[in-house]
Amino acid sequence: MAAPNNKRANVVIAGGGFAGLALAIALRQALGAQFAVTLADPELPKGGAETGFDLRASAVAAAPRRMFEALGVWDAVADEAQPILDMVVTDSRVDDAVRPVFLTFGGEVEPGEPFAHMIENGRLVAALVAKAASVGVELVAAPVADFAIGPQGVTVQMSDGGPIAARLLVAADGARSRLREQAGIRTHGWSYGQSAIVTTVTHERDHHGRAEEHFLPGGPFAILPLRRNRSSIVWTERTGEAGRIVALPDEEFHAELERRFGLRLGEIVTAGPRRAYPLGLWVARSFIAERLALIGDAAHVIHPIAGQGLNMGLRDVAALAEAVVDAARLGLDPGDATVLDRYQRWRRFDTMTMSVSTDGLNRLFSNRSDSLRLARDIGLGIVDRLPGLKHLFIREAAGLVGEVPKLMRGEVL
Repeated sequence: MAAPNNKRANVVIAGGGFAGLALAIALRQALGAQFAVTLADPELPKGGAETGFDLRASAVAAAPRRMFEALGVWDAVADEAQPILDMVVTDSRVDDAVRPVFLTFGGEVEPGEPFAHMIENGRLVAALVAKAASVGVELVAAPVADFAIGPQGVTVQMSDGGPIAARLLVAADGARSRLREQAGIRTHGWSYGQSAIVTTVTHERDHHGRAEEHFLPGGPFAILPLRRNRSSIVWTERTGEAGRIVALPDEEFHAELERRFGLRLGEIVTAGPRRAYPLGLWVARSFIAERLALIGDAAHVIHPIAGQGLNMGLRDVAALAEAVVDAARLGLDPGDATVLDRYQRWRRFDTMTMSVSTDGLNRLFSNRSDSLRLARDIGLGIVDRLPGLKHLFIREAAGLVGEVPKLMRGEVL
């Protein structure tokens, strides 16, 4: 993908992950060919091919799935997306002979609509890239090197030397966002001293769409269903222990995995590479600067304990897209401060609420305190007996509570 000949764009998006691609598609579809969108990322796959750089799979909640349907992306991945039909939560130690179930969730937010689907990241990114190309998003396989704010817009300097004049620059360039740093936006947060070991396993028996979250002293061990008798593993340990486990020979790694996975699904086989990702909580002190908006991991990183990181980023997309589209249709500047203020007000409270919630859950469950364990198990048991409260939790996890943007309701902009 060569640098574009057109040196002007209404919006330039730095970062070709889920958030950046979804935003580019949403803007282009809503505002048409006259609204030029450029997306820049050196890791863009060529020709819509599946990528191998991300080993992970993600839980796409109901509201983001509705957004992908509205954008015309979901049909391309639906056959490979595994619905989560129910979920069980246990609290135990690694060597406990029995893992009692303290909390169960039915998997539907509406009749026939699962609250989430599991999809491998590479497949979804490939579908988004193909859709972006088909709607006329200018895809540039190079990073944004720098930017400068002027009286009428922002000049975006590409690494290949070509400047692009734009109205708005969107940083979707990940947790270590260079654009956020260049804008002088600080973050607050901390490392958990934990890492998530991620891999995929195959197993003898059908999981029947069940997700399992085993809370262990080192952190949560999640078994997330994929198509064809496979499951994605997200296994949290202290960072030093995670590094030791990942480096084990295959047989020893399998033994450690089996101790936590159990034998309910029969024999298991590791079906992909394994890698450890450090975990922390980081939130940008502002989601906006002059003619700049942060979305996705550039704006916030949370613990994966509730599986909400991806979905928070996609809610950013839906809110920013709606604010920009509404302004552009009124003939207003999409990079104007009032547009960006609307986006930040929409997303800031929700982000802080989810950040505090996931941080509290991790601190509550990732410890070895017997007294805390007893208290939380009693609490889980009480929640399990309150169907109304459980349904509220499911709708919250699905992204359907609060001021839901149009795209998250499945409506086109």
